[in-house]
Amino acid sequence: MAMLPDEIWQRILESGAETCRLDYRDLCCLSIASRRLNRLSLDPTLWAILLARDFPSPTSPPSKSLYKTMYERDKSRKIMQWRRKVLNAESQLAMCKNKLTDLESMMMLENEKLRATAQQITNLERTRSASVALNVWQPEVVRGRQKQMVEQCTVPIQSRLDSLKMEFQVCKQQIATYSKAYDKEKKRFREHEEAVRSLKYQPLQGNQLVPEKNEVKIKRKKLKNSHCKF
Repeated sequence: MAMLPDEIWQRILESGAETCRLDYRDLCCLSIASRRLNRLSLDPTLWAILLARDFPSPTSPPSKSLYKTMYERDKSRKIMQWRRKVLNAESQLAMCKNKLTDLESMMMLENEKLRATAQQITNLERTRSASVALNVWQPEVVRGRQKQMVEQCTVPIQSRLDSLKMEFQVCKQQIATYSKAYDKEKKRFREHEEAVRSLKYQPLQGNQLVPEKNEVKIKRKKLKNSHCKF
């Protein structure tokens, strides 16, 4: 390394930048390797190539500080886009959750209505059986109880039974419709949940959000406490 002149090293670095084999991370790593490489990595020609490649049409003379400024702006812009995507995905998830809650409440009401209708059908069936049994000889106690059941029914039994059975079938169809819509909405909810999870998953440090001030303070306090223990 010491045997090569600066011109050759400069040409190597420029060739790496022009062929996209050398980026800003590589230059920053080279700058801390030695004083000579630190001086060579600050050459405006290198940063002009990187600026033209990563951030076209710069308005100021090329330099490392300009590249850093442009990089921070681009990073902030990408973070804002990322946050908008996360908020949009979370809003979709919340809407699906509200729809699922509404469908659950509607299915619960329909089930209660179905049970009440089934109970009414059962009572009317007993009343119809009692009216038929009045024509058959029975003990007076049983006959009196059946007569009382028939007299309490103020509407025609058969027409009321037909309407209740029709209402029972309508409730069953409505529950099936709600159940189908619930399954479809549940699938959408899982898709949006997976989208939010994938958006929030940032395994690389360069793609992570800038930590909040409170988080930084907490980390500093933990470091201070750990040093105090030693």
